Amino acid sequence: MADATKLPEDSEQVDTNSAYVRAIGARLRVVRNQIGLSLHAVAAMSNQEFKASVLGAYERGARAISVPRLQRLAKLYEIPVDQLLPPEHDSARWGASDETEAEDDGPATVRLSSRSRHDQDRVAIDLGRLRSSVGPESEMLRRFLKMIQLQRQDFNGHMITIRTGDLRAIACLFGITADAMSRRLDELSLRAHT
Repeated sequence: MADATKLPEDSEQVDTNSAYVRAIGARLRVVRNQIGLSLHAVAAMSNQEFKASVLGAYERGARAISVPRLQRLAKLYEIPVDQLLPPEHDSARWGASDETEAEDDGPATVRLSSRSRHDQDRVAIDLGRLRSSVGPESEMLRRFLKMIQLQRQDFNGHMITIRTGDLRAIACLFGITADAMSRRLDELSLRAHT
């Protein structure tokens, strides 16, 4: 007689103490914070499918999230599901504690502050205005900027700052110069004033 406590061979027992479960939880927290949502806001947006206490347990790594629930959470956040997984290059850090991750945020802050010297070479676009804007120009901009957000793993959803090279690429898509594209962004009221 088969032992009822054994799992079938094709199922995987999830160790909630595993470094990977904690890494997924940390990634869930980072993305939620970038989007600017509280645990309770996610609960409300999902009609209580993702209760604040359960989502908090996922984020702490105290509970493993299933793939179907991960997919539904990605859909709720309006991002690809793979963006809720920790980057493969961080596999050596999957066991890192929150203190280590907080320390690792230092260089990113330094990089951001060093970028401020080049603010004149950057264009900030208001993503909220872009979402409410209609037409083929807006749709093309949305797709291009979504690609940049995916590359940067930046889902704050309010504003995105693009480099001069990105502006030139967008201008090329529209068949105009970078200066003309910059003026067009102003005409469309898409430039964010920071």
